[in-house]
Amino acid sequence: MDEDSTPARHSLGFRGTFEVGMALFSMFFGAGNLIIAPLLGVQSGPHALAATLGYLVSGVGLPIAAIIALAHAGTAESLLSRIGRRFSRLFTILVYLAIGPALAIPRTASTSFEMAKPLLEGGGSAAVRFAFSAIFFAFALALALRPARIVRLMGKVTGPLLIGLLVLMVLAQILAPAASPLEAAEGAYREAPAVAGFIEGYQTLDLLASFAFGVVVTGSIRSRGIADHKDQAAQVARSGIVAGLLMAAVYGALSYLGTRMGTALPDAANGAEVLSASADVHFGHAGTLLVAAIFLIACFNVCTGLISSIAEYFSTTFPKLSFRAWAILIAAISCLLSNAGLTAILAFSVPLLMALYPMGICAVAMGLIPGSDSHPLIWRVAMAAIGIQSAASAIRDAICPGLFLPTDMLPGSSLGLGWIVPGIAGAAAGALAAAIRRRVFPAG
Repeated sequence: MDEDSTPARHSLGFRGTFEVGMALFSMFFGAGNLIIAPLLGVQSGPHALAATLGYLVSGVGLPIAAIIALAHAGTAESLLSRIGRRFSRLFTILVYLAIGPALAIPRTASTSFEMAKPLLEGGGSAAVRFAFSAIFFAFALALALRPARIVRLMGKVTGPLLIGLLVLMVLAQILAPAASPLEAAEGAYREAPAVAGFIEGYQTLDLLASFAFGVVVTGSIRSRGIADHKDQAAQVARSGIVAGLLMAAVYGALSYLGTRMGTALPDAANGAEVLSASADVHFGHAGTLLVAAIFLIACFNVCTGLISSIAEYFSTTFPKLSFRAWAILIAAISCLLSNAGLTAILAFSVPLLMALYPMGICAVAMGLIPGSDSHPLIWRVAMAAIGIQSAASAIRDAICPGLFLPTDMLPGSSLGLGWIVPGIAGAAAGALAAAIRRRVFPAG
């Protein structure tokens, strides 16, 4: 892993901050980020603004908050160790598997293939799919093995190129709308559009990805000569704000694009279909190439960042295998699983995300609240309550979707927010237990 021999300094300046922010945006902005906002725009119709704002909270606010919390804590395990070392190790491993070879990394190749399939001769065959994924992961692995170069390449080349292509698509829709918004919202967007948008933000995986990307970004900043921990955290926060603003602007634009496809695609199944239809209307056959390029660049950026950061974690945690060996292993497993197809991967993702995301939100809150490390019992009980509720609901949804659970009676459970009340109650119980313990067993 190569590093620059840059003299020690306190910040990267405007240009360096923007470059790292652009790279962070590129790492986050993958398949899920592209396909969710356009579909949200279609389905939310007249409530698109409220739904988009809810989506921005979970899709932008939470990941950037997590990046900042991790920059202060140092690593995901350092942050979660306030709960307990065993929990910290287990939860971190589950998160890295979810955003890695078990789900997110294979999804990058599967999504890229689905969008490029019309351009490939014999694109429907298993052999072509495997060849595509093998080439995709070979290039991603080659770059992932050079972590210090990832931020520079994404910040200067692939990130700006991705934004440029997206701007081209959205401008075409603004200048010549293909259709009109739906008159009535669909599904959960009818009654609680903001909450529905918030839950949709889970599908980006970005909150969980923050636990990995924070390591890459902090390492890049350190390699540029910022040695002091507080200076590193401050620089991560500044670059995180840049990434958040870029993500919010792009999500808003993609949501608008979706609303203007409402009457043309009222029964759209996913956002990829919406983007493809919009590109076809405005650019004809060239639109297929444009959308394929957008998805390929976005997915490649995320895939590379994930392979590198996850290999870094596992090589540190389980050093019997080197960083290079872990990166190769992760890429190989992901390549094999990507051939299961996008539909199978997406079907597996929802229960897993509904189990991990609430605990991730609790961890971010724990990292951002000043002095939280002084009150471990509060966070342990809160995390336990949230984990039990979210895991039980996720297992039920995966195995027996119609089964009734007592937690279904909790406020917000029908909206996917049934973990909030247990979390608050757990924190209160932890605070009470801590107070009793201090009274019974005073210090000294």
